[in-house]
Amino acid sequence: MVSHIVGYPRMGPKRELKFALESFWDGKSSAEDLQKVSADLRKSIWKQMSDAGIKYIPSNTFSYYDQVLDTTAMLGAVPPRYGWNGGEIGFDVFFSMARGNASVPAMEMTKWFDTNYHFIVPELGPEVSFSYASHKAVNEYKEAKALGVDTVPVLVGPVSYLLLSKPAKGVEKSFSLLSLLDKILPVYKEVISELKAAGASWIQLDEPTLVMDLDSHKLKAFTEAYSALESTLSGLNVLVETYFADIPAEAFKTLTSLKGVTAFGLDLVRGTKTLDLVKSEFPKDKYLFAGVVDGRNIWANDLASSLSTLESLEGIVGKDKLVVSTSCSLLHTAVDLVNETKLDDEIKSWLAFAAQKVVEVNALGKALAGQKDEQFFSANAAAQASRKSSPRVNNEAVQKAAAGLKGSEHRRATNVSARLDAQQKKLNLPILPTTTIGSFPQTIELRRVRREYKAKKITEEEYIKAIKEEIKKVVELQEELDIDVLVHGEPERNDMVEYFGEQLSGFAFTVNGWVQSYGSRCVKPPIIYGDVSRPKPMTVFWSSAAQSMTSRPMKGMLTGPVTILNWSFVRNDQPRFETCYQIALAIKDEVEDLEKAGINVIQIDEAALREGLPLRKSEQAFYLEWAVHSFRITNIGVQDTTQIHTHMCYSNFNDIIHSIIDMDADVITIENSRSDEKLLSVFREGVKYGAGIGPGVYDIHSPRIPSTEEIADRINKMLAVLEKNILWVNPDCGLKTRKYPEVKPALQAMVAAAKTLRTQLGSAK
Repeated sequence: MVSHIVGYPRMGPKRELKFALESFWDGKSSAEDLQKVSADLRKSIWKQMSDAGIKYIPSNTFSYYDQVLDTTAMLGAVPPRYGWNGGEIGFDVFFSMARGNASVPAMEMTKWFDTNYHFIVPELGPEVSFSYASHKAVNEYKEAKALGVDTVPVLVGPVSYLLLSKPAKGVEKSFSLLSLLDKILPVYKEVISELKAAGASWIQLDEPTLVMDLDSHKLKAFTEAYSALESTLSGLNVLVETYFADIPAEAFKTLTSLKGVTAFGLDLVRGTKTLDLVKSEFPKDKYLFAGVVDGRNIWANDLASSLSTLESLEGIVGKDKLVVSTSCSLLHTAVDLVNETKLDDEIKSWLAFAAQKVVEVNALGKALAGQKDEQFFSANAAAQASRKSSPRVNNEAVQKAAAGLKGSEHRRATNVSARLDAQQKKLNLPILPTTTIGSFPQTIELRRVRREYKAKKITEEEYIKAIKEEIKKVVELQEELDIDVLVHGEPERNDMVEYFGEQLSGFAFTVNGWVQSYGSRCVKPPIIYGDVSRPKPMTVFWSSAAQSMTSRPMKGMLTGPVTILNWSFVRNDQPRFETCYQIALAIKDEVEDLEKAGINVIQIDEAALREGLPLRKSEQAFYLEWAVHSFRITNIGVQDTTQIHTHMCYSNFNDIIHSIIDMDADVITIENSRSDEKLLSVFREGVKYGAGIGPGVYDIHSPRIPSTEEIADRINKMLAVLEKNILWVNPDCGLKTRKYPEVKPALQAMVAAAKTLRTQLGSAK
């Protein structure tokens, strides 16, 4: 019986690593304290997999931030601004690259393929001098070995690392990152040699970019890289792991022809067409690590179906060459269903978190080896049947309403230019209006209030009073700062998706179903198990209360249907677009109720629209069509004078700018500063944008406080490519992760910069 796990969640079942990181960053604990927490978590994870009977247990999948930044540290590819002078990279430099510090900004952060996980983008160029500067992979292998666990060390593969990088500031955009292959391979050789010397018999190299649409030049780089590594890899079993999509036919040929490689890991959940390639041309005498257990979702595996797939593969690759695996790292799932005490038994029986998926992998491996646990398989089959027949899954009225959407594009009747004129007459905003994205800092006291209300330790009356006091404080601060369009700060919300899901039918919620998004930031995705509808208004009470506290426009704050979809664990028994349309109708009801309540500016965040874009170009047009359509459905019923905003963050938007325009929002605020103002290049290249737009003027994911001059400089760069009458001034994203001593001076600088430029433009407020 042979089984494998691609990777495992790092945060711990109760987010132990999150709290240890934040304590260290706040100066409340030492590096030794942080290292002890992380060592205890690794030990627990390795023991759990070993006790479950997993043969190929990964190491070096633990990270203090993300695995790409770990690789940057391993290669010594530290940008000069961080002042690193060689030697082993420590926490100071590592976390400065991730988060910035008082004097220099962080490196760019973007989404990891089409997930809600993020990574720090390497900044490379011809002058970068690579050196072996972090021995983390070897140290963690030795750590596991000392505990009696022989692991498979995991490295981000050399070609994927370069393809996920970007040219550093000052380096020509046309610079070929793959030209650095010969410079990084010597470091990889050092690492691999040390792992061999430490006793490793297997090594896993993750090359997920192989599932992308790569040209022949990029595919050739894989062939060249592994040919160069062949002698170093000699004596090791080498697994090259891919995930998240079907692997194209040419990439499959390249992968299965790599020198020095023993095994190939394939995602057979999201890569269903890959099965046909395996059946037609899998090389003899190679291992197939068959990813049949979903690493991206929380539904229990259909064990009978997976076993049937594995049995058919066994006849192709051979009984001794087939390994049961997860489709990708379990990093993208919650940790352990055992910690969920409030889910009802029926829904719980339909689910499998990371710990349960480890058991599923092992059970499938044993079944293949003739040791099938009939009781376990029978319980699984019963749960699968229960989910299909449960009346709580299907709502005929919702299905009928969603079906009625067909045949209309749901576009507002008046064009955006005319709408903006009507809105300006009503709102009377200055040129370069200022706003924020929605949330304000979530203080310890605020979290305590929400926690005590959930635990029924305070009454609803006490809770409402406390939240209204927080809203009043946020409103008064914004008025003091002279911000033009206000937000209520979202004090009633722990999470932008969870908050809405809790009030929509068809959703279930966990107590400890946390998933890492980036660094210490964790989210608790809702579970969409059935048809979605809105039983009653969700935000009208709070937005109306906030608007009553000010004469300035107050934004109603909603999460859009595509973002709710992409940031949830979505039902896998119907197409994603059908679920998205159902959510869109629910949000449409809320938008119209906000308008009736006198809210004239409504923001419908679609932070995750780009994130859900399929990795293969052939599938992207269909996704963008239904995703953009879903957004338009939400606001089709409002008057021209109601201003619809949307917000997007931390993705590469340039390639979908025409779809963003097609959303037909009145104003879009969009992340810009963390990514070196990459967004502005679209407008320099001639794309015409007629709606309001607010490219972010400072990065909120760093504790660094920008100066007025720095923000003014950013706004001037925007004015060089955008008309002054459509430009808004705002941060990159919401402020909930920051502290008030950081937020207040940053917003002061932002407003001061906007006012300075208004004066210079001859249109003072």
